Amino acid sequence: MSRVGKAPIPIPKGVEATIEGATIKIKGPKGALTRRINPKISVSIEDGNITVGRSNEGKEARSLHGLTRTLIANMVQGVTEGYQKTLLISGTGYRATQQGNKLVLGMGLSHPVEMVPPEGIEIEVPSPTRIVVKGIDKELVGQISANIRAVRPPEPYKGKGIRYEGERIRMKAGKAGKAAGAR
Repeated sequence: MSRVGKAPIPIPKGVEATIEGATIKIKGPKGALTRRINPKISVSIEDGNITVGRSNEGKEARSLHGLTRTLIANMVQGVTEGYQKTLLISGTGYRATQQGNKLVLGMGLSHPVEMVPPEGIEIEVPSPTRIVVKGIDKELVGQISANIRAVRPPEPYKGKGIRYEGERIRMKAGKAGKAAGAR
């Protein structure tokens, strides 16, 4: 039995969970999320908790058990607290600006990169070198953050580019032969 999968998910006050066929809907103060559940997984609501079980002991059902429980727990946390990721920009002349709801990145390319966030995602630019991505769907927040980072990932020689807050970049030494005066 999956240790993660068998743990019940408590439903906080102000959150409403309903199961209709193969979909689970969770509604809370920040919004509502819906997810389809694999038929090999059973989900039930009892005593203010959501419990996840599996129909058989097959390999696929065992692998989906813990995953489904974690995805539902992320939905519950998303509608109550929400998620956010912070990206940092480093490099001379690299900056981010916000025009309405659109993010405009000046990353040393021949043109500024414009990104419009999908519905449910909010992008803030508190300073030209800091971008905050907020939303209730953990997957979507992570994907939008990854798309922004992919515009100019950090390079390993000077560390210039867009990185996550707290991300450590492994730096390379560079041209050591030239500095030593190779003959």
